[in-house]
Amino acid sequence: MLDYSNISLTSIHPAWLPEHISAAMLRLDQLHPEISGNKWFKLKHNIQAALADHCGGILTFGGAYSNHIAATAVACKEAGIACTGIIRGEEHHASGNHTLQTANANGMGLIFVNREDYRNGTALNTYSSLFPDYHLVPEGGHNPLGARGCEEILSILPTTSYTHILCAVGTGTTLAGLINSATLQQQVIGIPVLKGAQYLDSEVNDLLKPGIRPVWTLLHDFHEGGYARKSAALIDFINSFYIQTGIPTDIIYTGKLVKAFQQLALQGYFPDNSKVLLIHTGGLQGNLSLPPGVLTF
Repeated sequence: MLDYSNISLTSIHPAWLPEHISAAMLRLDQLHPEISGNKWFKLKHNIQAALADHCGGILTFGGAYSNHIAATAVACKEAGIACTGIIRGEEHHASGNHTLQTANANGMGLIFVNREDYRNGTALNTYSSLFPDYHLVPEGGHNPLGARGCEEILSILPTTSYTHILCAVGTGTTLAGLINSATLQQQVIGIPVLKGAQYLDSEVNDLLKPGIRPVWTLLHDFHEGGYARKSAALIDFINSFYIQTGIPTDIIYTGKLVKAFQQLALQGYFPDNSKVLLIHTGGLQGNLSLPPGVLTF
């Protein structure tokens, strides 16, 4: 178990924030230097299930730059359980990057598969059968146990007074957990970082509990060109936000989240007296792909 006392709820007052809106950020990035942000919450119950079932280890999947892969390796090491990562893409293209070096250094076995086999499910079927005694964790921790862990996020600190909850979306697991645990008076808004990710609506729905739930939506127009795509404007925004708030964000998830919040706020999306909570889901290691000096932190 990790110590949640490092997590803070930080009010933010960037110059562009309209006076009729207040905002704060739940700093999940402060949880752990390597199992950062939402990653622990998606892994927690999966690791507990693997240990309870006396599984041989954890088998999971991800890209060569996946925050999930690196975090899983560290979490499994701390839990004392083996893990293997099935990595999308050829080894000679990716094996030297920081994410995979971190995963390997923390004991994760790495198996590289070509993109077609990864995409069409061949790799999933093949390696699930080759590791029959391993607990399977889908890419990004996208399963009911992952969503269950994310239901804890809003209870770490007092959050019931917020009218809107905003979160970047990759697989939709964290968003589902937030929807399952938000009050009926709150609105939960997901900002997908992938282009053309309308399928996420059903992915999120599949992880929701039955019964009455708060209003939620996915806003698909803030992906900044697609997953891991970055522009000079996004870099400038991330630097400016850090200068104004002291909060680092990343080019893949949280930078896009905050930029989307800015645009929505300036467009009048939020009614007067709205209290907006942004979930900082970590992932700052994504910034390591940038040349030194591009970011001011």
